[in-house]
Amino acid sequence: MTFLHTILPLIQRPLSRSHCLPTNLSGLLASCCLLCGENSGSAPICPACAADLPLFSAHHACPCCGEVSTLGSTCGRCLRRPPAFSRTQALWRYAFPADRLIQALKYRHCLPLGTWFGEILATTIDAKDIDSIVPLPLHPQRLAERGFNQSVLIAEALGNCLNLPVDRDSLQRSRPTPPQAGQPYRRRQANVRDAFESCGKLSGQRLLLVDDVMTTGATLREAARILRLHGATEVRLAVVARALRDDRKMLQDRTSVL
Repeated sequence: MTFLHTILPLIQRPLSRSHCLPTNLSGLLASCCLLCGENSGSAPICPACAADLPLFSAHHACPCCGEVSTLGSTCGRCLRRPPAFSRTQALWRYAFPADRLIQALKYRHCLPLGTWFGEILATTIDAKDIDSIVPLPLHPQRLAERGFNQSVLIAEALGNCLNLPVDRDSLQRSRPTPPQAGQPYRRRQANVRDAFESCGKLSGQRLLLVDDVMTTGATLREAARILRLHGATEVRLAVVARALRDDRKMLQDRTSVL
């Protein structure tokens, strides 16, 4: 039995707070690839598996929201209702096996993945016109349940690589909301409406808003709206993975089966 067959059932198992990677597997992250078990040096994923991750192609995506568009032009939705953010950058599509890695970080406490994601994301970001990095916040109740904010882990690694400050205070989650994953796609924007607040001095600031996954973009749209409302000149998005239309359909199909 391969290491992949050993680890995937753990990642795919129904998620709960009490389930995290066993200690013996957590210890392997520094030397064995999380996907194939081969030597990965100091990284959690070996170069061969990293090369097989489903790349996000900016050449076929709307430069604003990252959704699929003809010849990489601005999509109709962004033309009709421009979001508060100006650009979206992503490493991968939210598809197998990138989705399993993100779930391993988020729900299995494979924390080294957060640093690894941030370091790779840093290679794609032009930081010369960014003032600070803002990780998408969790509500204190959700943070207490999970024990960490995956977006903060990614943002801190990104900030270290780009020599940029990470602003963890200016954007706060002001009310708890049901998880977006459990909401019909058409209701996600309403679910997060007025879920954020800002108390920072953001006038003239050019911000990079960071999260792990962008699906419909409802949460990030609302967070960016609040940042702009409080004075930010520009908000750009950086995410580890972007769920495109086909990816979202697969997610919906999985949810309906469950």
